[in-house]
Amino acid sequence: MSEVVVAKRYADALFQLGLEKNTLEQLVKEFRVVQEVFKQNEQLDTFLIHPKIDNVKKKQLITEVFQGLQADVVNTIKLLVERRRITTLVAIIESFIQLVNDAKGIADATVYSVRELTDAEKIELQQTFAKRIGKTAINLKNIIDPSIIGGIKIRVGNTIYDGTISGKLDRISKRIVSTN
Repeated sequence: MSEVVVAKRYADALFQLGLEKNTLEQLVKEFRVVQEVFKQNEQLDTFLIHPKIDNVKKKQLITEVFQGLQADVVNTIKLLVERRRITTLVAIIESFIQLVNDAKGIADATVYSVRELTDAEKIELQQTFAKRIGKTAINLKNIIDPSIIGGIKIRVGNTIYDGTISGKLDRISKRIVSTN
C-alpha cells in the first residue's frame, strides 16, 4: 500500500478520534510540535527505524521525548513504531492537519514575495483570498524570493496566483507570440 494511502487512513482515524473526544485543536497543536521535532532531529528518525533496536527501547524514548503531550499523540507514534510505519508520520500529520483545516474551512497558502510582508498586508491577503476561494480563513506562510522583481505569487493548494512583474511579462510575451 502506498505511503499516501496509509497516511490518509491513519489521519482519518485520528480525525475521528479528535471529533469524538473534542480534542481536534489540541491534537493539531501537539502534532505540529511532533512534526517540528522530527524535522529538526534526523537522529530520532534514524533511531526509530533501525531494525536492530528493540521496540521497547524505542517506545521508552518516545515516552521521554514527548512527555507532556496527549496520550493519543504519544500512542500514535508508538503504534507507528510497532507497525514499522514511523516513516509515514510526517505525511500522517500533514494529512490530519489538512482534514481539520478542511472541516473548518481553512486553507494553507504560501506567499512568495521579494520582502517580508507586513502584518497589515498579510491580513489583507488573508481576507481577500479567503473570499476568493470560498474559505473562512487562510493560514499564510511568507517566503522571501529574491528572484521576484516585484509583486507577489500565492500558492493555495495546487493553484498558483501569479501577480509578479516577471509573471505579467511572461503572459504579455506569450500573447504577442500567439498573435503572430
